Amino acid sequence: MIRSILRRGLKQHPFKRHISTTGACHVEFCDNVDHAIRDIKDGDKLLVGGFGLCGIPEFLIEGLQKKGVKDLTCVSNNAGVDDFGLGLLLQNKQVKRMISSYVGENAEFERQFLSGELEVELTPQGTLAERIRAGGAGVPAFFTPTGYGTLIHKGGSPIKYNSDGTVAITSKPREERVFNGRNYIMEEAITGDFALIKGHRADEAGNVTFRLSANNFNQPMASAGAITIAEVEEIVPVGSIPPEDVHVPCIFVDRIIQRTGHQKRIEKVTLLAEDADKKLSDSPRDRIIRRAALEFTDGMFANLGIGIPMMAANYISGITVTLQSENGILGLGPFPRAGQQDPDLINAGKQTVTILPGSSLFSSDVSFGMIRGGHVDLTMLGGLQVSAKGDLANWMIPGKMVKGMGGAMDLVGSPGTTVVVTMEHTARGAHKILPECTLPLTGTQVVDKIITEKCVFNVVKDVGLVLEEMADGETIDSIKKATLASFEVSPDLKPLQQIKIQ
Repeated sequence: MIRSILRRGLKQHPFKRHISTTGACHVEFCDNVDHAIRDIKDGDKLLVGGFGLCGIPEFLIEGLQKKGVKDLTCVSNNAGVDDFGLGLLLQNKQVKRMISSYVGENAEFERQFLSGELEVELTPQGTLAERIRAGGAGVPAFFTPTGYGTLIHKGGSPIKYNSDGTVAITSKPREERVFNGRNYIMEEAITGDFALIKGHRADEAGNVTFRLSANNFNQPMASAGAITIAEVEEIVPVGSIPPEDVHVPCIFVDRIIQRTGHQKRIEKVTLLAEDADKKLSDSPRDRIIRRAALEFTDGMFANLGIGIPMMAANYISGITVTLQSENGILGLGPFPRAGQQDPDLINAGKQTVTILPGSSLFSSDVSFGMIRGGHVDLTMLGGLQVSAKGDLANWMIPGKMVKGMGGAMDLVGSPGTTVVVTMEHTARGAHKILPECTLPLTGTQVVDKIITEKCVFNVVKDVGLVLEEMADGETIDSIKKATLASFEVSPDLKPLQQIKIQ
């Protein structure tokens, strides 16, 4: 009777095609990549694990390049680099549409998008992870605060350009609802014809584990593909992986192929500078770093953007601050010393990092559960524009620069999280602090504080910008000249504070 019920349920299940009736998982171990990807065809939708170049199924991607399948829809956080990872399929014009959160430094990705050769559905990183997780869990849609009030919510975000630079296809508006007085938008789940993931080990039962930060998008994608193909570095006997250490149970895995001799390239080798303290000066950038470092408090959980925010973390002293990285790390340490970099350990900026004692590692969907759930105390990130109301724009200049929003929309939309924007006050003389942002928004009324080389503004609800600190050599008039938005002056106006460097 039980076996009969299971078989009837299997016919109705939209994803998996193997089911155990003996207690052992039915997973196919493939001898070569051609056999593993044998039924991937033109027009298929592929869920491809990895983050940057960390944890990507490089062997399976190379097989697809040689096979020449085309018109693919690829769901992946990003597309690697021009000559590696999914960048190889882009170079071969095998991809019709990317569903991603970040274009990043892939010049061919950006060129094809802006020239109208490629459709790109940009999705906030946490929303992307949750859409995939929901797809694998059989949840058709969910509501999230991420992206409310932006192009993600209102529609109109470019998906495909014409060759003349006009927009051919735009995103559709999202349904909105209010729960407990807060605004949310509806996002639909994502599933795929195939999921291609990269594991560290698999046992002969088909259970898969990941190493360090290579979990990222691999774990949620494993459950959301109709057929899941796992590329692994090592296959071990049943029992070699303790049950509590299994990241992807065999029920989600259909095929496994072992690959030795992985390139495991590192996108951004970033090493610890021995004389980092000595490099700080009174330059605009360094002045911002020294002020931003004062935002950290003892016991805080913080998420830092690349550039100035991450540099500010070098000057945490005398307090304990736990740094979270949205690709799946809690407890980031400093950059590694030369020779200690690990391709399986990177931060959200694709830089090599270390981890501290007591740290933890997890998948991208879990990471954004921490963020959206309000468990991160501080988010510090850069900005292209900030409005007088605290609106932030930092991810796109239409028709010119498209890097993607990455995790920024999730981070700034999190309840209970203080959002600090660090940026130079102007850009080549152009104002960046405005009455209203003119660029596509990352979030509406989300910024709590702006730190520039000239001053510090607090953003106060129902008031607007309040000047709290001012650098030496500046005057209220000079700040007004550099700031298009109007502001009030705090009665307790102070000199720009700076952390002291020993």
